[in-house]
Amino acid sequence: MPPKPLVVVTRKLPDAIETRMMELFDVRLNLDDEPMTQAQLVEAVRTATVLVPTVTDRIDSAVLSQAGPKLRLIASFGTGVDHIDLATARQRGITVTNTPGVLTEDTADMTMALILAVPRRLAEGERLIRSGNWTGWGPTTMLGHRIWGKRLGIIGMGRIGSAVARRARGFGLAVHYHNRRRVHPDLEAELEATYWESLDQMVARMDIISINCPHTPATFHLLSARRLKLLPRHAYIVNTSRGEVIDENALTRMLQRGEIAGAGLDVFEQEPAVNPKLVNLDNVVLLPHMGSATIEGRIDMGEKVIINIKTFVDGHKPPDRVLETMF
Repeated sequence: MPPKPLVVVTRKLPDAIETRMMELFDVRLNLDDEPMTQAQLVEAVRTATVLVPTVTDRIDSAVLSQAGPKLRLIASFGTGVDHIDLATARQRGITVTNTPGVLTEDTADMTMALILAVPRRLAEGERLIRSGNWTGWGPTTMLGHRIWGKRLGIIGMGRIGSAVARRARGFGLAVHYHNRRRVHPDLEAELEATYWESLDQMVARMDIISINCPHTPATFHLLSARRLKLLPRHAYIVNTSRGEVIDENALTRMLQRGEIAGAGLDVFEQEPAVNPKLVNLDNVVLLPHMGSATIEGRIDMGEKVIINIKTFVDGHKPPDRVLETMF
């Protein structure tokens, strides 16, 4: 019997997933759940047959250039792959896989929660209760804005964007979207979605913007300072994708000045660091990158990682190979 492949896992995974991995492979787990340093990542790629990183591990060219000859697969635990230098991986003949699809509904739920929470000032109201300063109901206190009948502009109509659109229709939102490619007419008809080829023209006419595209070189600061200024003053922004898609400093300045109404952010440009100016704003709901954080979702992710590894080790092409990243 051939030896089991050495699989190095960079973070603590659900117990059921770690148990199954230990049954199938020679696994080196991270029981302390402390993020690996670059030196530790380098040591991992030097010795592993398979590396299982997460979205917070920077698997860049400096790390991959020191990979040992045994490393043939990076089975990432997550959907995004902007933390991996895909070009260097290809040059070294290393296959990269991810876990698409399993996080769609969870992330769409969180996106919809923020679309509701920001205009209705839910976090601000919760803080008021906890402060002990609430003096009771009043006809003009804590007034927000209804979302029924408003226009939602979705940037990135992939799996998650489409799932957000389905939820939005149930709340009476008019769905608009911008995508690198127009979606199939059947999907467009199902979602009753209006396509905008020009992102500039779309953002200038929306009440709420939801960012659901991946972070790639093409989408870095897609919502730049210039483009943010096109938003109406009453508009809200929700981001459950990647912080790098927005120019966070420009967004913060506009929120401070009241040049846009508010934002719901689950991701940040320099996370885990969060701009302290954002923290001090009442018109922003801030979450700790928890859009996909459900028990069910994490187990589904782990099962996809296992299938990708098992398929690769058995000499077949893994089902979730990353061929290209596009918006």
